[in-house]
Formats: sequence, structure tokens, C-alpha cells
Amino acid sequence: MKARVTVMLKSGVLDPQGEAVRHALGSLGFAGVTGVRQGKVIELELAETDPAKADTAVKAMCEKLLANTVIESYRVEVL
Repeated sequence: MKARVTVMLKSGVLDPQGEAVRHALGSLGFAGVTGVRQGKVIELELAETDPAKADTAVKAMCEKLLANTVIESYRVEVL
């Protein structure tokens, strides 16, 4: 079973990488971009076959390692 975790900075947290991308896009002529938030996607291959157990396990992984829950939020998709 596979799972996909999307981690993003929480709204209100400064995103310097996103701002750098927005600025670079403007420099390349894409003037209509008014905001960029950059995050990360983590794909996991799991031995678990029960989707509910996989979801619980991946959320525990996020809380302990994959996301800094003070400044980041995450979304789990069991595929």
C-alpha cells in the first residue's frame, strides 16, 4: 500500500522559498503570480494492507518526524 504526505507551512508562517519562487517567476515574465507557498511531498511504500491502520501509522510518522507541527501542516492520502 502507498501513502502520500503533503507538508506545507501553516498560513501566517513566512515562506522565504515561496517568495523567492514568486520573485523569480516575475523576473521570467509571469507577472500574474501574486503568491507562492512551497512545500514537500513524501511518498511512502507501506507493508500495511488495512487503509485505516495505514492512515493512523502515517499520521503518527508525521507527528514524530515528517512534519514540524509547530509551523507545518500535513495531509495524508492512502493510495
